[in-house]
Amino acid sequence: MPSALPHLTLKLAEMVPSHQPVLYQEIIHALRPKSGERYVDGTLGAGGHAAGLLAASGPGGLLLGLDVDPQALRLAQQKLAPFGERAWLKKAPYTTLPMQLAELGWDSVDGILLDLGASSMQFDNPERGFSFLADGPLDMRFDPSNPLTAAEVINMWPEQELADIIFQFGEERAARRIARAIVSARPVEGTRQLAAIIERVRPRRGDPHHPATQTFQALRIIVNNELESVEKVLPLAVQALGPGGRLAVIAFHSLEDRLVKEYFRRESKDCICPPNQPVCTCGHKASIKEITRRPIMPTEEEINQNSRARSAKLRVAEKL
Repeated sequence: MPSALPHLTLKLAEMVPSHQPVLYQEIIHALRPKSGERYVDGTLGAGGHAAGLLAASGPGGLLLGLDVDPQALRLAQQKLAPFGERAWLKKAPYTTLPMQLAELGWDSVDGILLDLGASSMQFDNPERGFSFLADGPLDMRFDPSNPLTAAEVINMWPEQELADIIFQFGEERAARRIARAIVSARPVEGTRQLAAIIERVRPRRGDPHHPATQTFQALRIIVNNELESVEKVLPLAVQALGPGGRLAVIAFHSLEDRLVKEYFRRESKDCICPPNQPVCTCGHKASIKEITRRPIMPTEEEINQNSRARSAKLRVAEKL
């Protein structure tokens, strides 16, 4: 067995409330962990899903956990400590998956999990700037070493560009009016100020969701380059799987889920030529089969226990 990567130091003062992993049982069922197999949690978070995979694959299952958030890694370090050297944790984006596997000498893995988007612990910490429920800086970075913050986007980007990202990544119909209001109010210094600006332009009028929800989503996506990262990692993940290995992806909004759905559909077909073309000329061969033609959704019981699970969609594919 390769030697474990250096352990990270846990700072108890920085701990946050326990993270409740979404679709926990469904992930364990989908990836079918077994002793002696190798797994990757590409979005480690606080380690809830990873702990389940290690427990179910005992005594000989191994897991590589990746995350770009140092706080998440510290919490996962503590969560996974009972599994000893069966778990390797690394501060790295999931788009570097081939490099991370090469470092461990793993030629393939048996299961990969990607739980996309921000985690509950990031939303719950006002200092991270992901939520408008409490005031905090306009940060929104998964990786604190990332030079781009939401503050720069809000206060420095041209109005047209700001409107474009709010419309494209937030699917917000009032994007132009919101961008105009933001530019007029500059400098915008905190999450509550930004939310109030948006609410003045786009009042609730009975909508159960806060008017700032979609704009905050757009900012988070652009700051963390989320959609491009998802597009990049899907083929890397399939390539890393051994035959019969499974890829499980949890998405929380339609843009992510659409990328996963379209990739799984395309790569599960032998031909991707236009439907009206009489003879196949693409030479494409299926590399996966879809295990879930329709996404797996949380149960009402889980949603009642964890309201943030409401929008989660799980899709699973198996390597041919």
